[in-house]
Amino acid sequence: MANGSLWIGTSWKMNKTRDEARQWASAMTTVAFSERLQPFVIPPFTSIAPVAEALAGSRLLVGAQNMHWAEAGAWTGEISAAMIRDCGATMVELGHSERRANFGETDETVALKVATALRHGLTPLICIGETAAEKADGRADEVLDHQVRMALSSVPADYRQSTVLLAYEPVWSIGEGGTPATAAYAGERHAAIARVAQETLGRPVPCLYGGSVNAGNCRDYVDQPGIDGLFIGRSAWQADGYLKIVGLCADACA
Repeated sequence: MANGSLWIGTSWKMNKTRDEARQWASAMTTVAFSERLQPFVIPPFTSIAPVAEALAGSRLLVGAQNMHWAEAGAWTGEISAAMIRDCGATMVELGHSERRANFGETDETVALKVATALRHGLTPLICIGETAAEKADGRADEVLDHQVRMALSSVPADYRQSTVLLAYEPVWSIGEGGTPATAAYAGERHAAIARVAQETLGRPVPCLYGGSVNAGNCRDYVDQPGIDGLFIGRSAWQADGYLKIVGLCADACA
C-alpha cells in the first residue's frame, strides 16, 4: 500500500433498481469509515441522484460509469459532465474494457473525456488493462504504457494538479469468469504504471487494482506498495460484501 488515502470503491455496472440502490446506500450512512480510506460507489445513471442524496454529508463519494466529451448537443443516449454534476456525482469512470470492446471506446476518446471531466471538476477514474493475448505475448507493460500516456495526453495545463485516478484492470481478470491477478503480478504492473504516469503528468497518480477482488484476496493487494486502492466488482454489490472488504482494508492500514 502506498502513502495517502486508500481508495476502496465499486461499480455496479448494469445492476440495481433505484430502490435497491437506496437500500445499499442506506446501509452506509451509519458506517464510520477509517480516515485512511476513501470509499466510493459508481451506480448506473438511473441511481446516481438517489444514491448521492442518501449519502449527502458522508465520506462516500459517488460517480458515474461513463460520459461524453461534448458539453451538450445531438448525442442521443449520452450523458454530459454537467449532467453528472447535476445528479450529485463527483467522479466518473472512463475507458472500461467492456466499453472499449463493445462500444467503440478508444484511447483518443478516453483522452477527450478525461479532459472534459477535469474541466467540470469531476475526478476521472481511468480504466486500463491488457488482454490475455497481450499478456501471453509479453506486451502487458507496452500496452499499459500506451494507454496511460494517451489517457493523460490531453489533460489541460491548468488541471495537471487535479485529482486523477487510474484503475489497473487486466481484461482477463474481470467479469464472472475472470482470474484474479496474483498480488505480485499486480504490484509489478502498478510499479510500471506509476513510472509512466509520473513521467506524463510530472507527479504521482494513484492507481487502484480491479479484477476479481474479494474478501479473500483484498489484503494481499493493498499490502503491495504500489497499489493505492481497490476497484471492486460483484463482491461489493451487496452492502455487507462491500463493508467486509472495507473492514479488512482498514485493518491492513492500521
